[in-house]
Amino acid sequence: MERLRGELAEFVGDVFGSLPRRDQRRWGEGCLRGLMLDGRRKSIQPMAGRLPDGNMQALQQFVNQSPWDPLPVRRRIAERLSGVVRPGVWVIDDVSFPKCGTASVGVARQYCGAVGKRANCQVAVSVHAATDTASCPLEWQLYLPREWTDEPGRCRGAGVPGDVVHREKWRLALGLLDTLADWRLKAPVVVADAGYGVSTPFRTVSCPSRHSSSNGRTARTRRRTAGYRTCPPPHRPLTWCGGPRCAGGSSTITASSGTASGWTTSRAAPGAAGTTTSPSSPPLRHSSP
Repeated sequence: MERLRGELAEFVGDVFGSLPRRDQRRWGEGCLRGLMLDGRRKSIQPMAGRLPDGNMQALQQFVNQSPWDPLPVRRRIAERLSGVVRPGVWVIDDVSFPKCGTASVGVARQYCGAVGKRANCQVAVSVHAATDTASCPLEWQLYLPREWTDEPGRCRGAGVPGDVVHREKWRLALGLLDTLADWRLKAPVVVADAGYGVSTPFRTVSCPSRHSSSNGRTARTRRRTAGYRTCPPPHRPLTWCGGPRCAGGSSTITASSGTASGWTTSRAAPGAAGTTTSPSSPPLRHSSP
């Protein structure tokens, strides 16, 4: 860790540059060092115990009480990671965190990918930048089940803001894509887990327009016609659905080229293979599960 102190100081100065106070930046670096050090538990108390200059109260205050905006920090991290990874795709998926108690925000008995079954856990929706050899999160948001949002007292006790309401995972995913679009980050293709692909509203979204339509909803939800749709930069989704949870067991892939109108769609019957290509990229092959 001592060999990395110089690089870590540069990283902290960059990503935590938006924090207004020096002590906030100091304890931001402390949190990072605590997460990077060996040790199974990464909560505040054990991290403070491992750090030579650890202060549990100061770390705790930085994490859950100190008034600083996390979005500029996350934006700068996403920008740096995108430059290093140079992703071929963005991947929308769930990230789960098994838990023993019931006090952590959003914890509930639900499907937990970390253990492969229903379990007590927290779940976050994430967008990861991915290549054949690397993956890193660009943006994420904690999912709040209805059993939480239906109990305002429980939310208030856990520090959840009063204006937070239940949002389906596919809505959270679209919000993350909109945030990344606002940050001017681009990906050639966006792929989603089949759990998102079975959502008709998610599949029918064409682009992250914020213009209001006549019916009062955002104009980004439009039906695709004749297997073709267009979407302006910066992100052009690829969504697919396959396996027993999809109607008829068929698969649909929609992919795009680097141009705003370069969409091609391929459908495959169960057991067959479909190929989707775009003018500016090599073929992408998909087989139905």
